[in-house]
Amino acid sequence: MTVLGLDPGTRKCGYAVLTGLGTPPLTLGITSVEALGERLRELIAATPVAVAAIGRGTNAAAVSEIARALGLRVELVDERETTLKARARFFEDHPPRGWRRLIPRGMLLPERPIDDYAALLIAERYLKAS
Repeated sequence: MTVLGLDPGTRKCGYAVLTGLGTPPLTLGITSVEALGERLRELIAATPVAVAAIGRGTNAAAVSEIARALGLRVELVDERETTLKARARFFEDHPPRGWRRLIPRGMLLPERPIDDYAALLIAERYLKAS
């Protein structure tokens, strides 16, 4: 089952397309909430999506409406602790280099927003629950 994970925020939204647990994501990215509808249209055209798993948090209602308007089935998912877990997952995929590798990972901040990793975790939580 192909799941579109969405991590809604006030100004930006992370997204991830996942085909199953343990598989690498087909797509990861971050877009503005204003451009989300167009980006989701492109994703749906490229990959048929069965469900949109949306984090139940900031701006979830507005993002849910955008997904429903595109004909997607929407499921709200608990997004507690996704930011901390997304940071850990980011550093697994992108280990620190140079002097940054000497700093404990819990004290490091990623050099870019990680909303896409949070969306990936939301999609995985949905797949685990279903």
